[in-house]
Amino acid sequence: MISAVPEVISAGANDRASAISTIVLGFAADPMSRFAWPDPSVYLRTMPRLVDAFGGRAFDHGTAYITEGARAAALWLPPGVEPDEAAMDAIMEESLRPDISEDIGAIMKGMAEHHPHEPHWYLPLIAADPKWIGQGLGSLLMKHAVRRCDEEGIAAYLESSNPRNISLYERHGFRIIGRIQSGSSPVVTPMLRPAP
Repeated sequence: MISAVPEVISAGANDRASAISTIVLGFAADPMSRFAWPDPSVYLRTMPRLVDAFGGRAFDHGTAYITEGARAAALWLPPGVEPDEAAMDAIMEESLRPDISEDIGAIMKGMAEHHPHEPHWYLPLIAADPKWIGQGLGSLLMKHAVRRCDEEGIAAYLESSNPRNISLYERHGFRIIGRIQSGSSPVVTPMLRPAP
């Protein structure tokens, strides 16, 4: 029997591929991801590697969270843990079209400028398999993580690359702290949830 409220668990090594695949599916219509890689083949070849470089260290710290069947996944980086920027740079260098590389560089610079300096939890990636969108799984994953932030008395930070998700983050205490955009790129919205 399936429980009424899906359980959130820490994704182990055996769940890593499924969690990354869920995020790749969830970002398939994301404005920034598809600005970077509009060709479906390039997107599907590149995005799994980018997800791993951007948020994969969450698996090492037990802070990659999934719902039942990896229908939704969130990769949270604890205070002091950063994305693998060297890997991200290499992926971008080999896969981005030359006409947008400058804009993507400006977006990355803007993200770095908005990133908090005080200890904080960072959410590089959260997504649901499109088949399961609208089931409250994103909200469930957010509640699970922000409860920990509150228990530890630590701020949380994210960048929303899809304007449709901003209201979800606002419902969980995040507020908009800026706007990042360059050239013809979509807008990325940095959001902070202050320490309680």
